[in-house]
Amino acid sequence: MEDLVLGKTVGYADKYDASLLQGVPRSLSREQIKLPTPLPFSGVDIWNGYELSWLNEKGKPMIAILRCSVPITSPNLIESKSFKLYLNSFNQTSFSSSDVVAQHLTDDLSNCAGELVEVEIIPFSAFQDVQMGQLDGVLLDDLDIHVKESKIVPEQLKTADTYVEETVVSHLLKSNCLITHQPDWGSVLIKYAGPQIEHESLLQYLISFRQHNEFHEQCVERIFHDIQTHCRPEKLTVYARYTRRGGLDINPFRSNFEHAYPDIRLARQ
Repeated sequence: MEDLVLGKTVGYADKYDASLLQGVPRSLSREQIKLPTPLPFSGVDIWNGYELSWLNEKGKPMIAILRCSVPITSPNLIESKSFKLYLNSFNQTSFSSSDVVAQHLTDDLSNCAGELVEVEIIPFSAFQDVQMGQLDGVLLDDLDIHVKESKIVPEQLKTADTYVEETVVSHLLKSNCLITHQPDWGSVLIKYAGPQIEHESLLQYLISFRQHNEFHEQCVERIFHDIQTHCRPEKLTVYARYTRRGGLDINPFRSNFEHAYPDIRLARQ
């Protein structure tokens, strides 16, 4: 079988192959966004892989869910199509234990990212512990707005004089893959303290990503930077959970005051 990786046609590997992984320098988009140094946030990129499989020493297929955390201080983000092809290369390869699989994943993903990637393999016996949840906050999506822009205009973000601490949520985030231009669907949580952001303008801003071509991680950093620049909150978290593609979902978390929340699988994931 064949597929595309970074815009090129490639065949699916039938044996484990770490060379399939490809990293993308984070600096490219951060320079374009004009993020300051040091970064104005901390965070992590949380990945869930629902199609992890390999063979045991007797050739019997094993299945598990992969969860890994890529630090945002890593030089590279991991390109998702290459990640999918890499995981597929495990399918027909024998490993002596899940610990060996986890070690390969840790080593390979860390080498690709350029920094230690934390890996967890969730066995079938623990699948019942993977619960569905939701993002809690004020839902923006029911606002009756007229969408004015088809491109990102951060200047449309408006604030009031009122100081608030609030969390807002939207499930209308959509962007497109920078390489393949395939749609990336997501939900986003924005938690902040500062001048109240006008909800209508924030929803219009989020919807304006609908035809924007950028990786998941870069979109979240752009949202954080635009809100920080134009709304001036004292505290800010931007957390997006994207629907899966190729058995993988990506969930970037960026904040200047708190750590990543426990992993919550949404209905669309």
